[in-house]
Amino acid sequence: MSEIKDQFGKDHEQPDMVNHPPHYNAGEIECIDAIQAMLTPEEFRGYLRGTSLKYRWRYPYKNGMQDMDKAEWYEKRLKKHEEKYGKLTQKNGS
Repeated sequence: MSEIKDQFGKDHEQPDMVNHPPHYNAGEIECIDAIQAMLTPEEFRGYLRGTSLKYRWRYPYKNGMQDMDKAEWYEKRLKKHEEKYGKLTQKNGS
């Protein structure tokens, strides 16, 4: 988190809207973890791919670089998911 100043010059922590948006952390478990728990590995893979695409699609029209950062976050999560479930393969002997 970074700090921002309010109208009175008082410092406040700014929420991390990419990695841990506060509106997805209302309980004991983050929303993304609950989604993963209810889906099969294949379904969760599709969810991550689709969500990344959504943010890349809309970045020029809505939240700019924040949407690009969110797409990257979902792609990193997808990479971890693939490493765990072993679906990614090296092609052409590389």
